Amino acid sequence: MRRNNKPMAFDDLLKELQGQKTVQVDPEGVPLAQLFDDAFMKKHSQSNSFAEFLTKGNFQVQTREDVRNIPDELFDRHVARETDFANWDVMLETATKEYERG
Repeated sequence: MRRNNKPMAFDDLLKELQGQKTVQVDPEGVPLAQLFDDAFMKKHSQSNSFAEFLTKGNFQVQTREDVRNIPDELFDRHVARETDFANWDVMLETATKEYERG
């Protein structure tokens, strides 16, 4: 249950993508929407945006419960198939490092 360590931050990203902005950020203080900006997604995935990435995986997220119900294995497989990363944790870590470098 890797993502369960940060379910609020991921949920906040999805709410931002849906136009329901919140003020919460990930533990490092960077909103996830900034980590997975369009430039990052174009560089590391087959998608032009994080929203497109979610759509390709048929992830239909409307509520916080929807986010919690995405099985880690399913999401990790989608990340591995659609991006340069082996799983969600590696994708998140890389995005954080690239953001910190500016």
